[in-house]
Amino acid sequence: MHDEYDSRSIVQLRSKKNKVDPYIPYHFLHEEELSLSGHIESVNTIFLTGKECAFKCLMCDLWKNTLDEAAPLGAIVKQIDYALERLPKADVIKLYNNGNFFDTKAISPNEYPEIIDHISGYKRVVVENHPKLCNKHCIEFNEQLNCKLEVAMGLETIHPDVLPKLNKQLTPEDFKNATTFLNQHNIDVRAFILLNAPYITVPDESIAWTLRSIQFAFDSGVARCSVIPVRPGNGVMDILWKENFYAPPTLAMLEEVFEKALLLKQGQVFVDTWDINFLSKCSLCFEARKGRLEKMNLTQKIQPQIQCSCNTGYVSSI
Repeated sequence: MHDEYDSRSIVQLRSKKNKVDPYIPYHFLHEEELSLSGHIESVNTIFLTGKECAFKCLMCDLWKNTLDEAAPLGAIVKQIDYALERLPKADVIKLYNNGNFFDTKAISPNEYPEIIDHISGYKRVVVENHPKLCNKHCIEFNEQLNCKLEVAMGLETIHPDVLPKLNKQLTPEDFKNATTFLNQHNIDVRAFILLNAPYITVPDESIAWTLRSIQFAFDSGVARCSVIPVRPGNGVMDILWKENFYAPPTLAMLEEVFEKALLLKQGQVFVDTWDINFLSKCSLCFEARKGRLEKMNLTQKIQPQIQCSCNTGYVSSI
């Protein structure tokens, strides 16, 4: 195993951040997602411009669109309004701030009432948060809402050697305790699970650990799991790739993990299809295979395979 990278060394290997406006979200989009009750909901996702996450995770590249300090008081609400003025109506709203919604140094609890007022009318609100920051502020925010709250948390992997090296400052038990805490207060939990975490370079092993991590998440009380293919490009990941401590996943690996996770039938499983072009070497079948994954996201059912003459053509191992 490679020597561990700490927060300081991870930051030193980064490129410069993108220039962002604290009063404008750096991205927003309209999408669809399957509800837990089995019907398709429309979703407005807002990627808020805010303070960089306090946890410098090894594989993370979300810091690229963050501020060094918290956004000015009231700026988060202005960002939400900016996006919603340009988005259609929807059932669900996701407020992702590239960090931890309940980190009071990023978003002040004093802003909760105005934020809640500006997102009234949604059936569900999804925010992201570190398991160690699931505290009274989650409960305070939830109690003020008139809809369902869902907290998305990164479990990443339960591999006993790899998770400590991710610099996430988390154990599987921490994640389980946070999920139990949230569930006890009627808050749903979504887990982010990595495909091809660094230091797991054998494809079969990577797939196996992704599935074990999904199983652990469901056993802990998670309602949904989102699989995130680990990408290079944040500095340290490129070095790990060069030194053979990381290998980008393939589209076939993502397809296999998705199928096997759906066969567990223990909760909803989604795969992240945003900017996954790097997973494929074939332009002939990529869009069709991506479309297949997106349909599986919406149906939670395995769809017919896409046939292609390319060498990377999909072959199921199930």
